[in-house]
Amino acid sequence: MIQFYDPNNYQPESSIAYLMKQVLLTTSQQIESLIEHTGLTDAQWIPIFKLLHCQQCTAAELARQCNLDAGAMTRKLDRLEAKGLVQRERSETDRRVIYISLTQAGIEAAQQIPQLLSTVQNAHLKDFSQDEFDQLSSFLHRILKNAQNQQS
Repeated sequence: MIQFYDPNNYQPESSIAYLMKQVLLTTSQQIESLIEHTGLTDAQWIPIFKLLHCQQCTAAELARQCNLDAGAMTRKLDRLEAKGLVQRERSETDRRVIYISLTQAGIEAAQQIPQLLSTVQNAHLKDFSQDEFDQLSSFLHRILKNAQNQQS
């Protein structure tokens, strides 16, 4: 196995992980700027977008889909409900279950998200050829698979 990094001369700014994090940070900042008019923050668009494609979603299920703990999801949903973007509805068959759904305003905000994300990500990929894009995507999938295998 090739060792790409040497602890004796490790430069964090040159590491793949650092560069990926910087890409994510700039992406988040640009998304935040573009999405501001919807009343959403960068952190709030994910659950809104997930809810657009989820029928009868509970807070626990949404938290799993968004990789958040239940407490963080509850706080996020409280904010989104205060903005009039989501609503909570108790199940008619099991009063313990509460479903989360988008309001009409939430649906309208969520429907704008793909265009905003595409705009930001396409700008990041400016001047890439299709082959370069495919290769980068393949590399990132391999890195992710390796990272997930390390967790097992």
